[in-house]
Amino acid sequence: MTPAPATTAAVGWALDPVPLAGIALLALGYGWRVRALARRGRAPAPWRRLCFYAGIVVLVLALVSPLDTAGESRVFYLHMAQHLLIGDIAPLLIVVGLSGPVLRPLLAGLPVGRLRRLASPLVALPLWVLVFYSWHLPVLYEAALEDRALHALEHALFFAAGLAMWAAVIEPLPGPAWFGSGAKAAYVLLVRTLAATLASVFIWAGHPFYPGYAAGERLWGISPLADQQIGGAIMFVEGGLVTLVVFAWLFLRWTTEAELRQSLLDAGADPRAATRAARYGRRALAPPAPPPSP
Repeated sequence: MTPAPATTAAVGWALDPVPLAGIALLALGYGWRVRALARRGRAPAPWRRLCFYAGIVVLVLALVSPLDTAGESRVFYLHMAQHLLIGDIAPLLIVVGLSGPVLRPLLAGLPVGRLRRLASPLVALPLWVLVFYSWHLPVLYEAALEDRALHALEHALFFAAGLAMWAAVIEPLPGPAWFGSGAKAAYVLLVRTLAATLASVFIWAGHPFYPGYAAGERLWGISPLADQQIGGAIMFVEGGLVTLVVFAWLFLRWTTEAELRQSLLDAGADPRAATRAARYGRRALAPPAPPPSP
């Protein structure tokens, strides 16, 4: 079944029960786990919980607000804004709210547990690049505009790739030892360079790539090329702002880790163990096991 033509599609709230049910289960599961951890004194910090629920709100607004119907059927730049909310901002906020203890019940199942490998930077980055670039190819992008099931798959993959990409940086679960703050900064810079490259193509190309918006663009009184350029500019500005925020966070994390590592070294900790403990905010190390008795 295909959506209505752009000239007659209504712009309003799209209360699709399927994505709403999935988001509700995600929020309820998180709340249940946080309450269980709170009884043991191990709940995530309040600011982390706030970030998670803010990500849920962003995701809901992106999928059910007029931004969804207007972007899908009218103009490219609103659709681009929606995709950035689904694939970048919402995943970032949600990942910030996660932690190992929160995820433990989910990771206990073997099939899901294996998915943690997706958060490795060597897996998450190629996955993100594949999803991000392939769905912006005109053949796939236009097909998603015409088919609701394919459009839902597009959104789901944007969200999943965004979760994996940001999980490698935020590390709700321990990552590779070599992937420290400096490597994370380079990783984020590479992600943003790749996104900015596509944004620049949209801005500087001399012709529009997606004729499926033509009817809506005429209705809204905007030329196809200007619509595409505005969408590229939105992508470029959003990426720059998120990069500044993440770089500031990485700098603060680096300084905190350096101070904590030094305090552990002063307490006589092994340098390698102190580095690993400081990276994950552990202020004390388990005492070494006593040597075996002769």
